[in-house]
Amino acid sequence: MSRDGRVALVTGGSRGIGRAIAATLLGEGFRVSLTARTASAAEGAAGALADEVGGEVLGLAGDVRDPEACRRVVEATVARFGGLDVLVNNAGVGKFASVAEMSLEDWRLQIGTNLDGVFFMSRAAIPHLLRSPDPWILNIGSLAGRNPFAGGAAYNASKFGLVGLSEAMMLDLRHQGIRVSLIMPGSVDTRFGDRPEGEKAGWALRPEDVARAVVDLLGYPAHAHPSRVELRPSRPPRKG
Repeated sequence: MSRDGRVALVTGGSRGIGRAIAATLLGEGFRVSLTARTASAAEGAAGALADEVGGEVLGLAGDVRDPEACRRVVEATVARFGGLDVLVNNAGVGKFASVAEMSLEDWRLQIGTNLDGVFFMSRAAIPHLLRSPDPWILNIGSLAGRNPFAGGAAYNASKFGLVGLSEAMMLDLRHQGIRVSLIMPGSVDTRFGDRPEGEKAGWALRPEDVARAVVDLLGYPAHAHPSRVELRPSRPPRKG
């Protein structure tokens, strides 16, 4: 199916992996709506992408932890572009500390963003996706959804939960024609988790690698459903 004119909504699209996904989809002919928590971040990213890549791109403020904000973002996207074909649930946050030291605020922030937000956005988008001839929900998870690590209690819990949510959504929606896939990258060279960008340059994945996985999935024929992709750096540092 031609991608020209299809509509994608990317949460957390103002920087990092989300921005790379939005840019790549624009380059593939999609019309793209992207979200950030603030209007300045969303509109700034949309304007920069329009200049850098071209195409139609809309920036919308919306905190995915708020179900009403999710509904507004989806409705604004559909009002602007006339429909919705692809939802990319990318918004995520990581705050790392031991269970004893983690604040309630940081726990709730991660569960609310990384897990609740996927549910809220998907629930708002499904009625519109059902009108698309080739609808997708792509959830950006993490290999931390399979591999716990010290200091990662909230992040691991949210990403383990996302694995279960994604697989249940896939089973719920497959016979309605919506394909649900989970992309689980390992270390990506972004500022995620307050790490300086470029800290892992040379061995880590790039945001564009995750964007490539999104585009590749969207190219599969209707009879095929790759439901999970694990994406690793090819040569990470040796341990020990």
